[in-house]
Amino acid sequence: MSTQYETEVSLGQAIFGHAQLGDKRRSTRLAQTFDMMQRHPGGTLPDKLSSPADLRAFYRLCDCEQVTHRAVVDAARQYTLGRIAGCSGPVLAVHDATELDYTSLKSLCDDLGQIGKGLSRGYVCQNVLAVEAETGEVLGLLDQLLHHRDEVPDDETLSAHRERESRESLLWIHGSRHLPNDPKVIDIADQGSDTFEFLEHEFHGGRRFVIRACKVRKVYAGHEAVGPQWYLKDYVRSLPELGRFTMDVQAQGGRHPRKARKDAEFVVRGGPLLVCPPHARHGLHVNDPLAPDYVTVLSVWRYGKARNDLTIHDFFYALARLGGHQNRKRDHRPGWLVLWRGWTKLQAMLDGYEAANLLKCGKT
Repeated sequence: MSTQYETEVSLGQAIFGHAQLGDKRRSTRLAQTFDMMQRHPGGTLPDKLSSPADLRAFYRLCDCEQVTHRAVVDAARQYTLGRIAGCSGPVLAVHDATELDYTSLKSLCDDLGQIGKGLSRGYVCQNVLAVEAETGEVLGLLDQLLHHRDEVPDDETLSAHRERESRESLLWIHGSRHLPNDPKVIDIADQGSDTFEFLEHEFHGGRRFVIRACKVRKVYAGHEAVGPQWYLKDYVRSLPELGRFTMDVQAQGGRHPRKARKDAEFVVRGGPLLVCPPHARHGLHVNDPLAPDYVTVLSVWRYGKARNDLTIHDFFYALARLGGHQNRKRDHRPGWLVLWRGWTKLQAMLDGYEAANLLKCGKT
């Protein structure tokens, strides 16, 4: 019986054949193991790898220091990027997280964090899948992040929460760092991504995105901060209807259970708006949009080339480096004085950048 994978180059070879694992034989073994596992996706490892020799070879592969989670994900990403490049239509980059429960594995207890209601231990696994919008075909894995929740004191201040690099809300930003800067790629994210920090990251990165709103937000109608402020939901309800469609909605458990609905009707509305920053800053975002020239000049100084994908975290530390902060392991976080020094230097650099542009255009 033939399958779609029985081609001259197997799927495993196409994805992992060029994985950088320090030895070509390891890449070959990884590709072969993947092909065997995809034929038997259910069950335990002995069910997937019926040959004891193959099972032992897989264990040896996992025990190799050069075979890391990041190296395997990097190989999968390169394969997926190649498939995206071959698509003529829009591609959805679907971001979502699931929990991996390893409570029973005592050998991992120091590396795990709380999951579920806090009674189990494991990882929060943030996945980014590429899906062709027209056909619904899964093109491959773009990224996967393993995160363990910190043991945070109940009295953690808002500023301490904001500065903590291990907070879970940053997973949405980290998950988009390796995505192509291509207008046909559209980020799709659930309500967990509805933070002003992520919205700002996507906007300044020039990305297209669809996010499920869950926060109470205020907005301005249009692209300018003029006129009265609206609550987001009220403003959306006032917009003209662009169309309707029906879809089956599956039931969902959890804190806010959802009943299954057959042929649920959805209304599509659209219009311009400007999202107001929240009063309490839970993330590293600014209260006003950053001018693009500031990002261009600072990224050229820090990285040697213009980048429009800088996150607020990247901009913050690049500005601190400009002000003299070394960002060594033993260094404290940059303070306001270092950031001010960096900002004044950046202002001077921007003046030179703007003067050079004027001379280039023949203006005086």
